[in-house]
Amino acid sequence: MKILTADFLLPITSQPISEAAIVIDKDKIIAVGKRAEILEKFVNVDIEHFSNSVIMPSFVNTHSHLELTAFRGFLDNVEDNFFSWLIKLTKSRENLSETDISSSALFGAVEGLRAGITTFADIGRFGFAGFNALKTLGLRGTLFQETDFSPDNSTAEKDFNNLINKFSHLKAVETELVKVGISPHAPYSVSPQLFKLITDFSKQNNVEITIHAAESEMEQSLLMTGKGDFADIFAKQNLSWKSPKVSSIQYLRDLGVLEIKPLLAHCILVSDQDIEIIAETETKIAHCPKSNAKLNHGIAPYQKFVDSGIKVGLGSDSVASNNTCDILEEARFANLFSRTIMDKTRFLSAEESIYTATLGGASCLGLESEIGSLEPGKQADLIVVNLNDSSQLPTSDIYSAILFATSSRDIFLTMCAGKELYRDKKVLLINELELKTEIKNIAKKL
Repeated sequence: MKILTADFLLPITSQPISEAAIVIDKDKIIAVGKRAEILEKFVNVDIEHFSNSVIMPSFVNTHSHLELTAFRGFLDNVEDNFFSWLIKLTKSRENLSETDISSSALFGAVEGLRAGITTFADIGRFGFAGFNALKTLGLRGTLFQETDFSPDNSTAEKDFNNLINKFSHLKAVETELVKVGISPHAPYSVSPQLFKLITDFSKQNNVEITIHAAESEMEQSLLMTGKGDFADIFAKQNLSWKSPKVSSIQYLRDLGVLEIKPLLAHCILVSDQDIEIIAETETKIAHCPKSNAKLNHGIAPYQKFVDSGIKVGLGSDSVASNNTCDILEEARFANLFSRTIMDKTRFLSAEESIYTATLGGASCLGLESEIGSLEPGKQADLIVVNLNDSSQLPTSDIYSAILFATSSRDIFLTMCAGKELYRDKKVLLINELELKTEIKNIAKKL
């Protein structure tokens, strides 16, 4: 058992506590409260005090592609055309070995750990790469095995069997911290029949699902009109794909996919009717503001999501389309971008965005009873953030100080399930210097 104390503590589910303390026993939180009261109740327990600091829940990344970390900056010269971006990514990935992909995923997880992220919803074509990265570092999350490109109904059975074979191999090695799900990539890349097979499988086996949806104008054009770049490439490859003439959200609803309450990534081009459907079906959203902006897809209506009662988390997406894996930064961008939308009805508060980055993300992954807030009985997933930088002082409002004036460089300690994984700028379980050398060599290969 140990006690951590600090100037502030953010439970998330209740008001901030000043002069605070948290009691941890193995992987669980035992008590949270005022330092004086905690120390009076728990005697003969090791105590560590963090001055000029705040203890808060660690961050949840609800949408990542850790396998693609080696592609940081590699695709920036084609970011003005999403289709060209996807093609270059797909072809370039073929040049990497399984070892390269594994190192790339591990390096991405290290970056996230340094930024206070202890839970990932990670999508991978090479499932074991992301799975092993989280496991190696002692992190928590769900690895979503992604489907191959399969928009034609004629190959649905074969594609489904191939997917379930990959999923089953991962499922067999699930751990207490790292679980497995499935990711039908997107409405334009997965056939209607394959979507139905995956949906039925999810219902029967209680498997979590995540999907890219309503992400780009090319996707919207294909779904609504049957035209555009995606339609052209389908025609050239003689692939059979009939436009439903509805939005991506309505299409997924009509297929029955939203009955399993999937986690939808992006949801940029959504109408008020789409938002109503998402809310009514209790579908969740992984909001990726920086990636959305960098690829010129637009600004998702984050404030409308929140005010509609939708469960919303934040995602970094891959660093190929973002350049950093940093959920605190995503929270800041999400809040600021939302204030620029013309039809907004109010400003989202700093507290709401920190909620999205922590308990909101946990709710998207069905983990709200385990992580995302600092409460007795929950897992000890937390970070300690220093508040003594000149850019943070004076601290008039703790939530505002964290969201608008703090960076991941101010994180001093990261803990997952009660175990220290990062302290004082050092990742504790691996040799980071060797990994950096591997990443540089992979970059040369690309």
